[in-house]
Amino acid sequence: MRYKLSLLLLLSVMVLCRVSAQVNSSPISAGALKQLQSKEDTLKDFAFYLTTDSLPEERMIADSVFTRTLVRALQIPFSFYYPFDSVLGVSKKYAPDSSFRIITWNLQFNDYYNRQRGAIQVNTKDGKLKLFPLRDASEFTDHPEDSIRTSKNWIGALYYNIIKKEDKGKSFYTLFGLDPNNAKSTVKWLEVLQFSPQGEPIFGGPFFSYEQDSIPKKPQHRVSLEYKKNARVLMDYVPELDLILIDHLVSENDDTESPWTFVPDGDQEGFKWEKGRWIHINKVFTQKLQDGKAPREQPLFDQPGQQKIPAVKKGN
Repeated sequence: MRYKLSLLLLLSVMVLCRVSAQVNSSPISAGALKQLQSKEDTLKDFAFYLTTDSLPEERMIADSVFTRTLVRALQIPFSFYYPFDSVLGVSKKYAPDSSFRIITWNLQFNDYYNRQRGAIQVNTKDGKLKLFPLRDASEFTDHPEDSIRTSKNWIGALYYNIIKKEDKGKSFYTLFGLDPNNAKSTVKWLEVLQFSPQGEPIFGGPFFSYEQDSIPKKPQHRVSLEYKKNARVLMDYVPELDLILIDHLVSENDDTESPWTFVPDGDQEGFKWEKGRWIHINKVFTQKLQDGKAPREQPLFDQPGQQKIPAVKKGN
């Protein structure tokens, strides 16, 4: 018991030291910090209502209050450095170079209608707010894979990763997002974000090339992956390989017209960054084992048809 209490005390001290270091290293003043902490308490409550309230009208009210409170919080000087860690159910992703962050969340109207909300906050030298609200226009397009978007007609997603790549001195940020979609399927999104010379966000572009495929097709402006609800599907960047890996999907009942039946089949495709584009790799892992070389910790048979029986120690 004493050991557990000592360990708990040590962890508490470590957390307090880390928080103190973060606050002391940021330009947020003491007064601004108190305001942000107060706003965070309100945001935490309404983020909870936003995701758990059983009535859609109450979730919509929570979304409205949450949005207004968030904007007021971000107007506090140097709010960019405040992480809002206790606000759960809301994605808060910083760019790898800390030039901006994207805050996104989901509003569920019913089992078959979800829309995402969000904003891009730019890191400014004077701490003043520079914000781009994101308007989800997913429902107004049938072919989102072939269009360039702005913050006003954004393809909504809850972002779970951002990576940065460069080409000819220009920065490109690849976004990995998730859309709960509906009761039957989930959608993951992959697209590139860049900023115009005027500093405005531009989503998408012909960055995903299939020119090296056996049957080439035209470049896509973004990649979507729709699959069966609650299936575990990979679409993410793997630093060790310097690749984006994506699970290859098949229909579990051979119904290729129904994405809500799609599940991983064990193979993975991918993308590799080359000269300002993501080049598609149809099959990332091509290594095959020779016959009889399958990994096996302990053989079940010594000889064909003769089962191996573990030795039993005397006295057992």
